[in-house]
Amino acid sequence: MPHDVTLIASVAVGFVLAALFGYGASRLGLPPLAGYLLAGVAVGPFTPGFVADAGLAGQLAEIGVILLMFGVGLHFSVADLAAVRRIAIPGAVGQILIATLLGAVMTRTWGWSWGSGVVMGLCLSVASTVVLLKALEERNAVATVDGRIAVGWLIVEDLAMVLVLVLLPAVAPFLGATSPPADGAHAATASHGPGGWVGALALTLLKVGAFAALVLLLGPRTLPWMLRQVARTGSRELFTLSVLAISMGIAFGSAHLFGVSFALGAFFAGVVLSESDLSHKAAGNSLPLQDAFAVLFFVSVGMLFDPGIVLQQPLRVAGVVLLILMGKSLIAVGIVLALGFPARTALNVSAALAQVGEFSFILAGLGVGLGLLPAESVSLLVAGALFSIALNPAVFAATDLAVRCLGRPVGAPDPRRDRLAAVEADLDAARLRAEERVAAHRFLSPEELAERFPVFRDLSQDQRELLLLYFRPRSVQPGERIIRTGDVADAVYFIQSGEVEVQAAGRRIRLGPGSVFGEMGLLGGKLRTADVTALDYCRLLWLGPGDFRYILRKHPDLRRDLESLVGERREMNEHAPAGNDTA
Repeated sequence: MPHDVTLIASVAVGFVLAALFGYGASRLGLPPLAGYLLAGVAVGPFTPGFVADAGLAGQLAEIGVILLMFGVGLHFSVADLAAVRRIAIPGAVGQILIATLLGAVMTRTWGWSWGSGVVMGLCLSVASTVVLLKALEERNAVATVDGRIAVGWLIVEDLAMVLVLVLLPAVAPFLGATSPPADGAHAATASHGPGGWVGALALTLLKVGAFAALVLLLGPRTLPWMLRQVARTGSRELFTLSVLAISMGIAFGSAHLFGVSFALGAFFAGVVLSESDLSHKAAGNSLPLQDAFAVLFFVSVGMLFDPGIVLQQPLRVAGVVLLILMGKSLIAVGIVLALGFPARTALNVSAALAQVGEFSFILAGLGVGLGLLPAESVSLLVAGALFSIALNPAVFAATDLAVRCLGRPVGAPDPRRDRLAAVEADLDAARLRAEERVAAHRFLSPEELAERFPVFRDLSQDQRELLLLYFRPRSVQPGERIIRTGDVADAVYFIQSGEVEVQAAGRRIRLGPGSVFGEMGLLGGKLRTADVTALDYCRLLWLGPGDFRYILRKHPDLRRDLESLVGERREMNEHAPAGNDTA
């Protein structure tokens, strides 16, 4: 049966060429992102051979944007950003403003309007977090103070671009847009004269505020709980599907109900889930799809690139490349030094900014759609990205050489080094707080569960990891009565630390770490027949009757082991001397 395979052909050819060009770029010491852009050029309308469907590629790229922004939100850390706030926030904001001004002045000499120049300057002012992390990983510099400052700097840039993406449609008429936004609220500004954009801006901010309040107030109470319930089913594909449903659903809902961008909705969805104890699992499960659609995003951007612009407008291409490689770097050096930090930090941070990436392309696409940017702007931007990404390793190599020439700081105390030491102390404190927060929510690892409770040793790693989602922790004080004779059996307890005393039929038995109690009532469906009292401070893990029975249904071997344990406990009770303590 004949059928249309345009989508399959576009995706298949795009993936194949992206894999080939990405591998080639990696072999040359370049980030694979450069290869993905070249793959887009190869299947674009400006080069001979197969031409992918630009409309389909654009929609697939939109999914890539949503998943990219969801990933940014999922890895967003308020604590890390607060630790480098003294340098990252004023530095990033100042660098964006100055680089945007330089970009606007440069494009003004080309005959562009100031509005077009501002948008192009914003596109050139931000760097790629993806490219930076790759470069830092190759140099083992992610955990260094300068590396974490650079990452914080780029996080501030990302947040600024999220705000720009939200506000740009509202202020587009003021900047001279020739194409009104599709959104009705924003399109209405065209009929309200020159000052109509002010009302549209206020309406946009109101919608964004309402959306943010709704998500941040209700999201932490509902989304992590929903994800936890899905995770307890043990279905990996259902968990992955739920993560995608949250990211895509909130992005779509935010756009249609509040008129904000897909990108902002996905970012907030990631931020809400970032505080969940399942955030790492969500990130790991969604990463393959995020990577796949991100590749299609960069391929779709490459399709918009006309290689002929390098020959037709070499001076403009050179200007873009110089602003990316030198302009932003010099601005960053000046700002970091002005803020009172050492020269080596200024050099390392400046090297991190000498490229452009995903947000530049997202913003450029929006600018072209609004009629703020000419079509050639995307080609200029992609050319700048390709050249800057290709030269980025050389920039880092030159920076390393300059840092070595500076030598190690010696001599009298230096206020610049003291400022850097204060940032390092804040970063260490943030790391310790994060570890304490994780430790507070993480009572056992799957390995520790098997080690401390022999009854779970036969379960696989994945089964124990799933089991931990059902446990709930409880701390008890010495002398506290945990179970009373005649009560309804409502829980089974596993002793993590401490000792308890079981009193039944005049006999006493002590149970320590690794022991289980309360299972007899749940297995037999009877009232409690013993009193259990804490002898010292105890940490317990407990399961409710519903969860306990569900787990036994899923793991029949575990049920047999527990029933065997019950038989041993009964025999112990029968033979224990009345009134005496038994180990």
